[in-house]
Amino acid sequence: MQDIDLRQLRCLVAIVDEGTFTDAAIALGVSQAAVSRAVASLERALGVRLLRRTSREVTPTATGVRVVAQARRVLADVVDLVREATSGHTRLRVGYAWSALGRHTVAFQRRWSAAHRDTDLHLIRVNSPSAGLAEGACDLAVVRRPLEDRRFGTALVGLERRLCALAADDPLARRRSVRLADLADRLLLVDRRTGTATPDLWPPDSRPATEETHDVDDWLTVIAAGRGIGVTAESTANQYPRPGIVYRPVRDAEPVAVRLAWWRDDPHPALQAVLELLTELYRAG
Repeated sequence: MQDIDLRQLRCLVAIVDEGTFTDAAIALGVSQAAVSRAVASLERALGVRLLRRTSREVTPTATGVRVVAQARRVLADVVDLVREATSGHTRLRVGYAWSALGRHTVAFQRRWSAAHRDTDLHLIRVNSPSAGLAEGACDLAVVRRPLEDRRFGTALVGLERRLCALAADDPLARRRSVRLADLADRLLLVDRRTGTATPDLWPPDSRPATEETHDVDDWLTVIAAGRGIGVTAESTANQYPRPGIVYRPVRDAEPVAVRLAWWRDDPHPALQAVLELLTELYRAG
């Protein structure tokens, strides 16, 4: 496999696309001899014949057809790889698990677009502990629970109140706020991977029963049916207003810390600008 390189694959694909060695050489800007040597070395490396040559045309063999199809995918992947490695200054992907930036989401997008026209912003929802950072799905991530992975750096950008999500016809929905003790006998829906609510919010002797959920839409559906409650960051209420559900502040629960996370050894060039903008938005309230 070490004898196969991208130059050989490009030559093979060019011959099939252009129809002749001569036209492939013109398309690639190299000599016809170089094209011939590249394909010959590829056939030797693979131990198979890829092209059928006649005095009038060059066509792929049955094996050649399959190899050309795979070669196209390999070359396309290389293009994507190069784009991924060199797009740091032109694209910014910010991951989040559930609720983006709550009421600051729209302002963040609009202010970023106005001030950084050369860097396209994309918000991406990934329900993982690192909100897509570890998976390579984003460049920066908004997280609401501590990241213990030492590969990531984090910085606090703001705090959000904890709210209780209830069915609209729940007796507690008539109150302006609730306490943790009011919820101790309810079924608490939790997302153990990314959620901010755990039984540890309650004293050991009065913790609610829990049921696990993995998606915010499923969470909302169960709550609206009156089968359970949720305790969540304020941003969830801003991001997911839903008929049949009300959100009430939990007045004796600690606020949720909102942090920005990044790769320590490869921070995105826009990191500092994002930190400053998010901190400003949260500080303004």
